[in-house]
Amino acid sequence: MSLLHTPKNRPATKSVQLMTTCLCDAFFADVARATVEILEYLGVDIELPDGQTCCGQPAFNGGDWNASRKVVRHVIKTFKGSKPVVIPSGSCAAMIYHGAPLAFEKETDLPAVNALAGRSWELVDYIVNGLGVKQWEGTFKAKIAFHSSCHLRGSESSKAIRQLLNSINGIEIVPLDEAEQCCGFGGTFSVSFPNVSTSMGTLKVEKLLENHPDYIVSADMGCVLHLGGIIDKSNNNTPRLHVAQVLRDALKNAGKLKK
Repeated sequence: MSLLHTPKNRPATKSVQLMTTCLCDAFFADVARATVEILEYLGVDIELPDGQTCCGQPAFNGGDWNASRKVVRHVIKTFKGSKPVVIPSGSCAAMIYHGAPLAFEKETDLPAVNALAGRSWELVDYIVNGLGVKQWEGTFKAKIAFHSSCHLRGSESSKAIRQLLNSINGIEIVPLDEAEQCCGFGGTFSVSFPNVSTSMGTLKVEKLLENHPDYIVSADMGCVLHLGGIIDKSNNNTPRLHVAQVLRDALKNAGKLKK
């Protein structure tokens, strides 16, 4: 398997298609709402294509590439055109620009997959490296433990997220030991190997809580879901936020968006 990396020369216009992901649809509606709010604040025109389902990653990770290809073909039809596709999820973005091309290497419609991959962005990667926003306005007075998920590796997203978070008045990103350690979710991995997954997640939670943050922040909702379950079962009440929610709330706290 080739090293994960983001495509080069992606379009970065201020008219985009938004892939809200199935996790937003099922569990994190406010992340989709926050994403829309911060993009509109930046002057981005958003198209939300009907018929969105899944990016195809669960089947891909589970080894059922035939099923995954069916889902990806639906994604291609749904997100037709040439606009940038913005995705508030590191893992879903990585599936589109990395996993899908791997699954289609021997398929005749690989060019269509590569075309979609070549215009897909993780949300903060798009904001920082696409739109050139290097500082974020607003205030968010809190200590944050930032979990950089495995699917952000090889991309510019983790660096971009840290850059924006560090630029917000009041935010302190606390040190995190073994920061590259996986949370243990891994999509279908957590279902196939629940004991191993829980052990990995428990270790990750210990590291994340070690310096007593006010919030745990990530750009991957799967990680947030998995870590949140472990935290809640330990009777700890440390809240979890997606980075889009932090960016949105920082603007609201400074009166730049309506609360």
